[in-house]
Amino acid sequence: MKTPQLHVDPDKLQAFLGKALNDMGAAFQTALIIIGDRLGLYKAMAGAGPLTPAQLAAKTGTDERYIHEWLCAHAASGYVEYDGDTGRFTLPDEQALLLTVENGPAFLPAAYQVIASTVQDEPKIREVFKSGAGFGWHEHCRCLFEGTERFFRPSYANNLVSSWIPALEGVEARLRSGGRVADVGCGHGASTILMAMAYPRSSFIGYDYHPESVERARTAASEAGVDDRVSFEIAASKDYPGREFDLVTFFDCLHDMGDPTGAAAHVLKTLKPDGSWMIVEPFAQDLIQDNLNPVGRVYYAASAVICTPASKSQEVGLALGAQAGERRLREVVTRGGFTRFRRATETPFNLVLEARP
Repeated sequence: MKTPQLHVDPDKLQAFLGKALNDMGAAFQTALIIIGDRLGLYKAMAGAGPLTPAQLAAKTGTDERYIHEWLCAHAASGYVEYDGDTGRFTLPDEQALLLTVENGPAFLPAAYQVIASTVQDEPKIREVFKSGAGFGWHEHCRCLFEGTERFFRPSYANNLVSSWIPALEGVEARLRSGGRVADVGCGHGASTILMAMAYPRSSFIGYDYHPESVERARTAASEAGVDDRVSFEIAASKDYPGREFDLVTFFDCLHDMGDPTGAAAHVLKTLKPDGSWMIVEPFAQDLIQDNLNPVGRVYYAASAVICTPASKSQEVGLALGAQAGERRLREVVTRGGFTRFRRATETPFNLVLEARP
């Protein structure tokens, strides 16, 4: 390949180099953040005030020299604060909230588990970039499944019962009195279990095609004490069993499906005539240029290495991508036979859509 002839603006070059260096530092943090989560380093620092590396190592049963370097890397990234006069490091409460509280407004270590999975799977994903083939969800390394559940659970815990379901037409009242709900693409069952805990008179069944996730969901339901009204089955979005559901939910999964229109048609068959389908999708505008922002940056990257390959591994392989936008989603849903479609509510990270027969 010939070396391209480039005409370089020195100022733009320096600006881009600075941006790239910032990205390199963020990428190198991936392993360090997972280590901090797994070894309990953040929890040991949370609320503890200034600590020396020796004190943190003693609290966590780790090696002081490694902890020293870990802390310095975190200080350079702004994740912890350093006092040069005392040689001590502090984890501010704001950082502690996002690094230690799994049901807080967001749980950052989980996102880095997902990122780590894409690095581990990169050789295989690189091949499908060349061949145009797919790479199924089930083919990824296990840390993707756990990281995804831990990453999305805080958003569901903080929004699902308090604002998303109340934004649907008449659904909350139906669930309070006793309805039937199918949660399709349920993964480890976080969304299903949260709904079951909030609406004890209703019954819930979660479906996922990934056996390992279904098994974990069953265990989680038992641990939460809701397995008397929650069950999980291995089934795909176009053939899950059951009829006459009051509510069918798809959380952050419609865009991963190979044939989302076929899935929509199947949902329509399984709903009551006055039932609702709640579709939660990554927040996106309809035009690419309107998604070129920090949220879109994360979602486009995840889409390129997780969501699009997953869709292309299935029949049809429509590959909506994680930034499909409301207009494209509306087209998919209405082609599946639904006549009513609206944006019920939204967050900075999610579109919450409602479709009705």
